[in-house]
Amino acid sequence: MQPTDLADPPQNPDSEEPSESTSEAAPPVAEDATEKAEDTAEAVADSPDEKTPGRVRRFVRSPWTARGLNVLAGVVIFAALLYPNVIRRLTLGNFARIPIEAAVGILVLILLPRRPRIVLGSILGAGLGWLLIQKSLDMGWFKTLARPFDVVLDWELFDDTFSFIRDSYGAAGAYGAAIGGIVAALGAVALVIWATLRLAALMARHRRRSALTATGIASVWMLTLALGVQLVPGVPVAARTSVTYAWDRAKQARTGIANEAAFADEVKADPYADVPADQLLTALRGKDVIFTFVESYGRNAVEAPSLTAGTTAVLTDGDAKLKEAGFAARSGWLTSPTFGGNSWLAHSTLLSGLWINNQSRYRNLTASDRLTVTSAMRKAGWDTVSVMPGATRAWPEGAFYGYNRVWDSRNLEYQGPKFSWAQMPDQYTLKKFNEFEYSKPGRQPLMVEMPLISSHTPWAPIPEFMDWDQVGDGSVYNSIAAGGADKADIWTSAGKVRREYGKSIRYTLTTLIDWIAKYGDDNLVLVYLGDHQPSSVVTGDNASHDVPVTIVAKDPAVLDRITSWNWTDSLKPATDAPVWPMNAFRDRFFTAFGPNGTNH
Repeated sequence: MQPTDLADPPQNPDSEEPSESTSEAAPPVAEDATEKAEDTAEAVADSPDEKTPGRVRRFVRSPWTARGLNVLAGVVIFAALLYPNVIRRLTLGNFARIPIEAAVGILVLILLPRRPRIVLGSILGAGLGWLLIQKSLDMGWFKTLARPFDVVLDWELFDDTFSFIRDSYGAAGAYGAAIGGIVAALGAVALVIWATLRLAALMARHRRRSALTATGIASVWMLTLALGVQLVPGVPVAARTSVTYAWDRAKQARTGIANEAAFADEVKADPYADVPADQLLTALRGKDVIFTFVESYGRNAVEAPSLTAGTTAVLTDGDAKLKEAGFAARSGWLTSPTFGGNSWLAHSTLLSGLWINNQSRYRNLTASDRLTVTSAMRKAGWDTVSVMPGATRAWPEGAFYGYNRVWDSRNLEYQGPKFSWAQMPDQYTLKKFNEFEYSKPGRQPLMVEMPLISSHTPWAPIPEFMDWDQVGDGSVYNSIAAGGADKADIWTSAGKVRREYGKSIRYTLTTLIDWIAKYGDDNLVLVYLGDHQPSSVVTGDNASHDVPVTIVAKDPAVLDRITSWNWTDSLKPATDAPVWPMNAFRDRFFTAFGPNGTNH
C-alpha cells in the first residue's frame, strides 16, 4: 500500500468532475451596420491575392472549399475538446458527446469586436492545443509509468527518455523521435489556433445563427446531463472533459508545489541521524551486505498467469540449490514509488527511508545530508561500493550515497555487444564484481549496491546463461546478441513482449541465484528486490506497484533477526506475505539489525 501522507493518491484518468451550474445562454445578437462593415473588412482581408493563378484562385474562393475548411475546423475543435488522456478511451463512442465548452466559447467569441476576438481566439486555441499535447503525454506516461504527466515535475524526464531511446535504438532514432515530437506538438497547437480563428470569424459573420447554435448545444447538454444519457457505458454524453482536465491539472500543480515545500521537513525528520556509529547495524558486523535491484522484477513476474510458471520454476529450483549450498531465504513485498521506469526513484526510496516518487524529490534528497543505508554502513566501518553497469557517464549522486568506489560501464572492461539498452549482461557484471571486489583477500566487509539490468525494457535481445569460466571479457556474447530476438519484431505484439520479459527475468534470477550458490560465503547477506513493475504493456491496466524482496544468508542468526517480519521462508513470496511501502524498509532494517533488534 502506498502511504497517503507522502504522495498524492492515484488519480482516475476517466473521472469527471461533479456537475457545475451552467449559465443561461446569451440572447441572439443582432447584426448591425458596424458588424457588417467589420465582416466586409474581414472578407477582404481573407481574400486571396489577385496574382494567384486562376485555377488555384477559383479553388480557394470556391464555396465548397470554404465549407470544407469550416467543417474541418469544427471537427478539429470538437475532437480537441473531447480528446481523452488514456489510450483505451480513443474510441468513436468517446467522441459521440457534447462538449459544453463549445457552447461557452461560441457565446464569448461572438460578443467581441474583431481584434479582441482574434486575440482571445488565439489564446483559447493555444490553450486547447496545449491541453491536447498534455493529454498525449498522459497517454505515454500512463502506458509506461501508470500515472499522468506532471506538468511541474516531469520535464526533467525527457532527458532520460532521450537517453533511453538513444541507447536502445541509436542516435538517429533518438533525434528523430525528438524532432518528430516537437514538430507534432507545434503542428497541433497551430492547427487548433487556426481552427479556432476560422470558426470565430465564421460565427461573427453569422451572429444570430451562432447564438442559436450555442443555445441549442447548451440546452441539449443540460438535458442529457439531467437524464444521465450514455451512448457508451460509463461515458456521459454531456461532456466537460477539457475544463475538468484543466482544473485537475492546475490543482495537481498547486498540490505538487506544496508537497515539495513540505518535503524539506521530511528529510530533516530522521530518528537515526544522530545514532553513534558503534550502534548502527551491530548484528551485521563482519558481513558482506549486498543490495541488488533486479530491473522490472514486479509482482506480475511472480503471479501473472502467463509468467508465473516460468518464474516459479526458477525460484523453486533456486530454493533447492541455495539449501544445498547452505543458504536460506525470506521473502515479502514492497510497494515501489514508481512503475515501469525511473528506477533511481526506487533505489533512493529504499536506501533513504523517504517516499521519492518524482525527480524533484530525488534532486532535493541528493542535495541533503540524509542518512541512507549506504552512508550509515560507511559510518559504521563498511567499505561501500557501487556497481552500476548501466551508467555510461559520471554519477554525481554517488557522493550523496557515500560510496568509496563506483564501477560502471566505463571501467568494468566489457568487450562484448550491448543487449539493447543493457550495456552488458548481468552474468558478466557479477563475474567482474567477484573479480574486482568480492574475492579479494584481506579486504574489509563490503556494502554494495548493484542494479542488474538485463531485464530492462525493451527485452530483446536477451543474454544466455553460461558456465562462469566462459564469460571472459564478454566477447563470447557477440554471437548470442547477433542471433537474439529483434526488438522491432517483439514489439509488434503485447504477447511477444510479455514472453521476452519473462525470459529476461528468468535469466537474471537464474544468474543471481547461481552466483550466490557458487561464490557466496558464510558472511554473505544479499538483499535482492525489484525496483518497479514492468510497463503496462506487460502488466495490463490497474496493476499494483508491488515488487518482491528477498533476503538470502548462510548465517541463521541473520534471518532470525527478521522473524517478526513474517516473510515467506522461500525465494518466492506468498501472495499474502506482508506488503510494506518501500520507504519503510530502511528503518525496519536498521531496527532489526541494531543493538535492540530481537534475536529469536
